[in-house]
Amino acid sequence: MSGEPAAEYRIEDLAHHSGATVRTIRAYQDRGLLPKPERRGRANVYGDTHLARLRQIADLLDRGYTLASIKELLEAWDAGRGLGGVLGLVAEVQGPWTDEEAARITRAELDETFGGKPDEEAIAEAVELGVLERIPGRADEFLVPSPQELSVAAELYAAGVPLLAISGHLRELRGQVEHIASRFLEFTTEHVFARYLGHQPPTDADAAEAASMVRRLRPLAQQTVDAELARAMRLFATRHLQHHLGAEPLERDDEPRSVALPVATIRAVHQLVGPENAEAFITAATERELHARTLDALTTSAGERGEVDQMH
Repeated sequence: MSGEPAAEYRIEDLAHHSGATVRTIRAYQDRGLLPKPERRGRANVYGDTHLARLRQIADLLDRGYTLASIKELLEAWDAGRGLGGVLGLVAEVQGPWTDEEAARITRAELDETFGGKPDEEAIAEAVELGVLERIPGRADEFLVPSPQELSVAAELYAAGVPLLAISGHLRELRGQVEHIASRFLEFTTEHVFARYLGHQPPTDADAAEAASMVRRLRPLAQQTVDAELARAMRLFATRHLQHHLGAEPLERDDEPRSVALPVATIRAVHQLVGPENAEAFITAATERELHARTLDALTTSAGERGEVDQMH
C-alpha cells in the first residue's frame, strides 16, 4: 500500500497553516531562510518542508534569536550539523534558575496582607516590577512569580516599612543584583564557556557539553552571593549595633583618604590586574585583611576569656 501523497500548498495556504503572512514568507525566501518553492507552470508550490522550516524560524524568534543568527543555525542544520544540541543549550539557559514555583493570590488576600485597604499605586508598582503579574480575564487575581519575594515584602510591611519604600529598595537591589549576574556570566564565559562557543553556531557536541556545564554551574552564583551577603551582613550589622550602643563611633564611609604606596607595589598590582582595576583590587585586599585580623582578634579574645574562666 503506497503512502499518502506529500502535502502541497499555495503560498496563501502555507501562510494559513504556519501563522506567517504571505509578505513574511516572501521576505524569508529573499533572505535565504526558506527554500525556493517548486515551480509548476505559473504557480509556486510549497510542501511540508517549507511548513516545518517556518515553524522552526518562529520557534527560534520566540527564543530571542535574530534573523541573521537563525540563518546561520539553519545553514548548519542543512549542512548536517544539526540543531538538537543548540536548542538543548537554549532550553537549559532559558529554563528556571530556581526551584521556587509561582503561585496565585486574590486581590482580597493581597489587600488583607498589606494593611487591609486597597492601594492601586502599590499594585501598579508591583506589576511594573514583576512581583505581581495580571492574569487575563481575572481582574481579582494575580500570578506571583516569586512567593518568597512577596513574603519578604509582607514581613517588611508588617515591621513598619511603607510599601513604596519597599518597592524603591527592590529597584535599587535589582540593579545591583543584575550587575552581579552580568559579571558572573562574563567571568564564566571567559574561563569556561569560551571553549564551547568558539564555533558559530557551536557543534552539537559542544552545545550539549555546554548545556551540561550550565546545569553544574547554575547554583554557584546564588551560593556565592548567599555566602558573601551573610559575611557582609554580619560585618555591617555588628558595626551598626556597636555604633548605636555607643561602643564606638561609626565613621563615614564617604570620606576618602589618600594613602601613599611604594612604586614597586603599584607596579606589581598593575601587572596583576591592570591599571584600570588597581584601585578596586587594593581596596578589596585591604578590606579582606582587616576582616581577617578582626576575626583573629575575636578568636584570641574568646580564647583568653576561656583560659581565665578555667582558672577560677
